[in-house]
Amino acid sequence: MIETDIIIIGAGPTGLFAVFEAGLLKLKCHLIDGLPQPGGQLTELYPKKPIFDIPGYPSVGAAELIDNLMEQIKQFQPGFTLNEVAETIEKLEDGTFIVTTNKGTKHHGKAVAIAGGLGSFEPRKPELENINFFEEKGVEYFVKKPEMFEGKKVVIAGGGDSSLDWSIYLADLAAEVHLVHRRNEFRGALDSVEKVQVLKDKGKINLVTPAEVVELKGTDKLESVVIEREGEREEIVCDYFIPLFGLTPKLGPIADWGLEIEKNAIKVNNALDYQTNIPGVYAIGDVNIYPGKLKLILCGFHEATLMCQSVYNMLNPGKKFVLKYTTVSGINGFDGTRKEAEKAVVKSIE
Repeated sequence: MIETDIIIIGAGPTGLFAVFEAGLLKLKCHLIDGLPQPGGQLTELYPKKPIFDIPGYPSVGAAELIDNLMEQIKQFQPGFTLNEVAETIEKLEDGTFIVTTNKGTKHHGKAVAIAGGLGSFEPRKPELENINFFEEKGVEYFVKKPEMFEGKKVVIAGGGDSSLDWSIYLADLAAEVHLVHRRNEFRGALDSVEKVQVLKDKGKINLVTPAEVVELKGTDKLESVVIEREGEREEIVCDYFIPLFGLTPKLGPIADWGLEIEKNAIKVNNALDYQTNIPGVYAIGDVNIYPGKLKLILCGFHEATLMCQSVYNMLNPGKKFVLKYTTVSGINGFDGTRKEAEKAVVKSIE
């Protein structure tokens, strides 16, 4: 039996940052993830994807962000159960929990934080007759190794952040980048839309809107795609077709835990602490839903912080916790008064 304070289900960025916030409160964490390494979607699907909305980083690679989070939490020595899926949860009479994986590993904790992102997922595939044949023969649903597109002709389809970000990233790497979207308007970040327009004006991206890819051509591998625009068809010679239409999420065993589910996500109390309908069980990050929810890593970090504060208060009823900025307290905590802290700062300067 693995003992800990908080059992965190999901070792993506939100789950990893929760370890840091819990560590500041002297709470121990153990993470469970079905993937063989920490990082969640960022490691498994988008390791080289640039991320632009992390404070203090104009741009940071997905894998780099995970590496930094792992370095940040190393001091708190979290435990990991990887390559195993959390299968069942049992609430004991004393209010603690036992979470058991598909391989029988048992974890005993005082609280559970579900940070499973989108859960298990598969790409949304466009309805093209022979798309399955061309998978790994020119059709790619994820960009795991950008270097494979160097000097190649690439067609990207989609209207969200992923299609915009990868079009921008590959513009300086690929020989040609064609971005196809069925509307003239994109639903991604305005800054990314502006960057694509600039690259279009420079001739680095061929923006094809409103249009759709309607056919794939090739013998042993993909050789071209056919797009339809305003009733007219046009063939584009290419080496790769990357349809980026999002992921179809599945909660997996979590869906059978008695949690309130809405739109394949877990309902939480966002007015307080992101607790679910089961006291002591929280849901943070992309796995949860509430009015005004934004599926951003930044929001997951915020939710993880409030979740940890709630767990501390639950485990220490009546004990006053004075929140201090880490710039004053340090990451290992400072239990003295403000005057003592100021003296310590003055002494360090001297």
